Amino acid sequence: MKTSTLGVVAPVTFLQFASSAWAAGLDRTNQPIGILFEEGNYVEFSFGRTDPTGHGVDTGFNTDTGDVLGGFNLPGAGIKLQLTDKLSAALIYDKPWGANTAFPGAVGDTTSMLGGTRAFAESDALTGILRYKFNETWSVHGGLRYQEIAGNITLSGLAYGPANGYDVALERDGGTGWLVGGAYERPEIAMRLAVTYNSEVDHNFRSHENIAPGVTSITEATTAQSLNVDFQTGIAPKTLLLANIRWADHTVTDLVPAALGSDLINLDDAVTYSIGLAHRFNQHWAGSVSFAYDDVHGDDVVSPLSPVHGYRAITLGLRYEKDNMRISGGIRYSKLGDALAAPGGGAVRARFDDSDAVSVGVKVGFSF
Repeated sequence: MKTSTLGVVAPVTFLQFASSAWAAGLDRTNQPIGILFEEGNYVEFSFGRTDPTGHGVDTGFNTDTGDVLGGFNLPGAGIKLQLTDKLSAALIYDKPWGANTAFPGAVGDTTSMLGGTRAFAESDALTGILRYKFNETWSVHGGLRYQEIAGNITLSGLAYGPANGYDVALERDGGTGWLVGGAYERPEIAMRLAVTYNSEVDHNFRSHENIAPGVTSITEATTAQSLNVDFQTGIAPKTLLLANIRWADHTVTDLVPAALGSDLINLDDAVTYSIGLAHRFNQHWAGSVSFAYDDVHGDDVVSPLSPVHGYRAITLGLRYEKDNMRISGGIRYSKLGDALAAPGGGAVRARFDDSDAVSVGVKVGFSF
């Protein structure tokens, strides 16, 4: 059976703090490298938006916590250059890690368990990759990633006892990691199996804690190593089966400011599975549907700074292409996993049962 190659139609992979597009940990983008497999020279620009809703129940007062999950934007860009018949290069910009959690209430709240607790983090990353094709079947790829992260965390509410009102600001810090992988392809059936390992990236944040005013310390933190397995194959004329598995070791992401002396995050590692179909309707239009499941290891007791435990999601995508241009758009609905928020893994202070998120995105690409 011979089918025409059709790339993934969904425009952007949407991820989020405490669950992969919700992913586990701080994961937001899954660190994709699909642009490396585009034919010839290619450039793309994307923008995504995720808006979650997460109301919990304060177990101490049996009251609504308010909506604690904040939305976020995901701009992205990439360029791929075919340097020779066998050698190509790509440069990718994304925002791979982030957090936006805020329990309504004043800092130092004494009328709720977690009111005023907040966590915010943002990142920017540039990834440079080279790919070498031995033949039409086998290739290897590898490169370097530079990323910067900054953030702020506030512990607030009766649940924190003497630490109620604690705040730490983490100045933007840069770190470098690497990636390596390989791919097996059979172009006649549009089949590709690509495996990519992403290394950990270490950071040393200049930190300002309000319980030690005027004192600047260094807080060490590490973002997760991960392994992505991407698969596609033609299963009928103009139809592709798409699948992905991602493992990320978020347990390494400890954050222990000097004056506080305890870990603020307490994350579990996770495996995310997705499967879908993409179909070309005619020479201009194609569509896709995919389903994803995020399996976070451990029980459903989580940090209040990330009150979600896994997710299930469905994504619908549509793509229009003409001449050298492609425009993709998509929408994703994620049912976020139930979670019990417990500071430091101790007593449960809030329960979250019905959190969800809606993500939308658009991507424009040009071959040249």
